[in-house]
Amino acid sequence: MPQMAHSIRPARQDDAEFLAWAILFAARSHLANGWFDIVLEGPEAARLDYLRRLTLTLTRSWWHYSRFLVAEQDGIPVAALSAFRAGDAYPLSQQAMTEVARDLGWNEAAQQAMWQRGAYIFACTLESDDDSWAIENVATLPARRGRGIAVELLEQALAEAERNGARRVQITFYIGNDAAERAYAKGGFKFHDEKRNPEFEAATGAPGLRRYVRDLR
Repeated sequence: MPQMAHSIRPARQDDAEFLAWAILFAARSHLANGWFDIVLEGPEAARLDYLRRLTLTLTRSWWHYSRFLVAEQDGIPVAALSAFRAGDAYPLSQQAMTEVARDLGWNEAAQQAMWQRGAYIFACTLESDDDSWAIENVATLPARRGRGIAVELLEQALAEAERNGARRVQITFYIGNDAAERAYAKGGFKFHDEKRNPEFEAATGAPGLRRYVRDLR
């Protein structure tokens, strides 16, 4: 059966629901639960609503729709990733999440509880060079995997980084996500560093985070 053609484009506001799915499932990686499963209580529909709002905040964090590329087939989104200069987006994470919490009417105590549930992530946070280009939130619909769509998204993100003068691109992922590690190695990325922590492993089931980089110049 011939493969359906797909195209890659910048994300739009009306992609918010698909991007919410991509963020949630990318955060899960190869595990049962990801960071947003742990910090956001309630049913999955509530998590997806939160993440949909997160892509539409005034704050242009690394979850904002403007940071994403989307692959679509027959006008339907099937894969996505976000790509951005690290210093332009990572520092806005808390501001964007606070914006959503206030929009949902959460009080200060609820917001603090959310951050406490997710504090384990900081034990393995890898410091970034602000001028590095970062790739995050890589996700493809299960039925469309294995067709090279994510690779094409990655190539376009690399080209965008180069156009913007980036010298290095980084991808961070859970230690133990062997499929992702093989894919990034094929894409010319190499091991750079990692952090392991028992608290992180107790919360997630993964020993920590690993970072691969690719130099563009």
